[in-house]
Amino acid sequence: MLLEKFSFGIGDRFGREGKAQLMAIQEINRLGVPVVPVWNKSNREHELVGTGQESVKEEADQAVNELNWKNSYYIDADHITLSNVDKFLEYSNFFTLDVAHSIGKPADPLIRKDFIDRNKDSRPMTADSGWSLTEFCDQFLSAIHEVKRLYDYISSRKPEGFVPEVSMDEVAVAQSPTDLYFILKELKYLGVEVQTIAPKFTGLFPKGVDYEGDVEIFARELEQDILILKRASDEFGLPENLKLSIHSGSDKFSIYPAIRELVKKHNVGIHIKTAGTTWLEEVIGLARGGGEGLRIAKEIYSQGIARFDELAGPYATVLHINKDFLPPVKEVLAWNSARFAHTLIHDQSCKDYNPHFRQLIHIAYKVAAGMGPEFLGALDYYRAPIEEQVYTNLLERHLRRVF
Repeated sequence: MLLEKFSFGIGDRFGREGKAQLMAIQEINRLGVPVVPVWNKSNREHELVGTGQESVKEEADQAVNELNWKNSYYIDADHITLSNVDKFLEYSNFFTLDVAHSIGKPADPLIRKDFIDRNKDSRPMTADSGWSLTEFCDQFLSAIHEVKRLYDYISSRKPEGFVPEVSMDEVAVAQSPTDLYFILKELKYLGVEVQTIAPKFTGLFPKGVDYEGDVEIFARELEQDILILKRASDEFGLPENLKLSIHSGSDKFSIYPAIRELVKKHNVGIHIKTAGTTWLEEVIGLARGGGEGLRIAKEIYSQGIARFDELAGPYATVLHINKDFLPPVKEVLAWNSARFAHTLIHDQSCKDYNPHFRQLIHIAYKVAAGMGPEFLGALDYYRAPIEEQVYTNLLERHLRRVF
């Protein structure tokens, strides 16, 4: 099973927006860019909302049937580990193997010695300052072998094939090009036919808002990594469709031009995950609908403030919220639809836009899940404004800007 050149990670917390998302994918295809959809939802999100991976497949299948989509589509078991992969096996054909938690853990001494013996004559290809095989082992060898265990386990249960992605992005320090080269070299040695890899880039990829960092540094790292993947594919015989994956890729408007230019320059593919932004568009649609929809949107914010530490905990590495810039609940309760929506919509030219407010709503989907039928009923009642938000956001702010 080979993933196409351009793929986009979509999905949503509550399983209502598959059709609107696929309509945006269809439109970018009509405009000449052959993008395939990858519906994804992590185990963490399933647990917080109370759903199972079968719901993602049902949503995707329904959208595909209703819109008569004839191309490939994928169901991503997002950020899975050995402890939870079984829940995803039956319903997924794309597996994001998350081993960030194993980075920095000591590797088995025999495995470490074997790796150093096999690579002691290798030389780093770049001038990475102070790079050494022993430090590489200390950082990445345990994680690489965790990938191997996951990959073999899934392979034994999915003989029809699947798309494997390796995720190493939710860590504090970016991997160097030389790190990436040896990660790929060792994965191939172990028989892991990785198709996409999500490295950590310098800078912060906060949830639902723009990239925070030096765009020129990001562009330089992206190009180096693209070249490393090209060389690794040729030198090690990894799948020819091997490509980079950008996680927390929604709303990173400042780096989209660099992605677009470098993908075109080097004629390579890209995978970008954007699923979380859909939930925000649902809240915007509710607010714009007024009445009960606006009341629910305000309640989500109010409870989000009260439960801040609980909600922010699982996302500590991908948030940048300054609580001093969050408006008081009393003030928000007095807002009209336009003011609430303008504060939440990611339009940096709007004086009301507040990235701290937007990030808080981003992590507050657990609040909405706790509302149960009240919230889900509102998603149905305000279907028209919500679908318009989801479609326009994905097509105009993401797909068109990237491609």
